[in-house]
Amino acid sequence: MTVKIQTVRFDADAKLIEYVKQRVEKLYNFHDRITKVDVFLKLDNVVHNIKDKVAEIKVHVPKQHLFVKQTSKSFEQSFDEALDSLITQLKRKKEKQYDL
Repeated sequence: MTVKIQTVRFDADAKLIEYVKQRVEKLYNFHDRITKVDVFLKLDNVVHNIKDKVAEIKVHVPKQHLFVKQTSKSFEQSFDEALDSLITQLKRKKEKQYDL
């Protein structure tokens, strides 16, 4: 599984990058055929909106692509919410595979 982390409109510190890498590694527990994970951390510059930190996660598994986007006040919170939603999707996809 390859993990690619991109930051848009800011430079992430090493602590944030390491946090994301550690959390992404947990995805392998929910689906063992993940080939690639793309993480995008963005600053959304909407002036009147407090929620301006966006985390997007794209997971590539054979014949499927899963995508989640979350926005909140911090990158960690956005990423955690997106990861939780993604884990739910992975569980659902794996259950469908076993039901067939």
